[in-house]
Amino acid sequence: MGDVAMTVPVILALIRSNPHLQITFLTRPFFAPIFKHVPNLKVYTIDVKGKHKGILGLYRLSRGLRKIPFTGVADLHNVLRTKILKVFLSGKGLPFLQIDKGRKEKKLLTAWRDKTINPLQTTHERYADVFRQLGYSIELSPEDVLQRIQPSHSVNKYLDNPVLKTIGIAPFAAYEGKMYPSPLMNKILGLLNDTNKYKIVLFGGGAKEKDYLMGIESAFSHCKNMVGALPFEDELCLISNLDLMVSMDSGNGHLSAMFGIPTLTIWGITHPFAGFAPFGQNPKLSILADREQYPMIPTSVYGNKFPKGYERVMETIRPQDVVNTIESILG
Repeated sequence: MGDVAMTVPVILALIRSNPHLQITFLTRPFFAPIFKHVPNLKVYTIDVKGKHKGILGLYRLSRGLRKIPFTGVADLHNVLRTKILKVFLSGKGLPFLQIDKGRKEKKLLTAWRDKTINPLQTTHERYADVFRQLGYSIELSPEDVLQRIQPSHSVNKYLDNPVLKTIGIAPFAAYEGKMYPSPLMNKILGLLNDTNKYKIVLFGGGAKEKDYLMGIESAFSHCKNMVGALPFEDELCLISNLDLMVSMDSGNGHLSAMFGIPTLTIWGITHPFAGFAPFGQNPKLSILADREQYPMIPTSVYGNKFPKGYERVMETIRPQDVVNTIESILG
């Protein structure tokens, strides 16, 4: 989901520079609401578990796509499925450009020995490069974000207290190496709750995460669990109206950043230098684990690999420091 959300500022910049361009965006049905408010764009959904499954399914998909008069294809994913699709779509001279993910330099950045720490090209710029190779002018700007969405009735009930600032907190990530330990997160939530200045909405997904967040909601009067409370489209609307999002190195941070919402990210064994920082955010809003204590950070790009002894890197980030940063952002 984070990768998909990161395309939004790039598409907005592309359309700003090429206002007559029409875009068909191929993605899964669940992600379609992300693009509802993007101009000049239509979503074409792929059913990877049904009619578009396997090589035969991708051929069937290509037959459907060929009915659209493309002038070129920008592959922003560059995985096996899109490589196969390239074979089916590349006939008749149709340009099909694929993202350079920078695997070699990312491998050097995440090496556990002889590491060189330098910021790599951002994923947003890697996306933009694909369109440049197709011949389109594109320059990213912090203004290339979506506008806040007018809240529906179901969303407005979470925003109906104008006295309290609304903070979104997304404490989960795909891998534990990217997650702030729950006892320390509970301290952050307790400290914020006790100020009586904030309304805290908690984002996540799945039964296990819902149970944890329901416990938080019961313990703290200003916290509200959002798992299962709203459909995804309304959840995006709510995110667009936050005063601040606090996220791990995960998708929710990219969802808030695509609306230009101040986004504070907490990093463990991954690092912003790999190019996955949320769009348009001040680097000071990335709170990092201590590399002096754990010099092999980043140990992987996605947070799924780390050496023995690196299980507790997040504990070098003090809850009070996170709260202080939040309060400095919100005044």
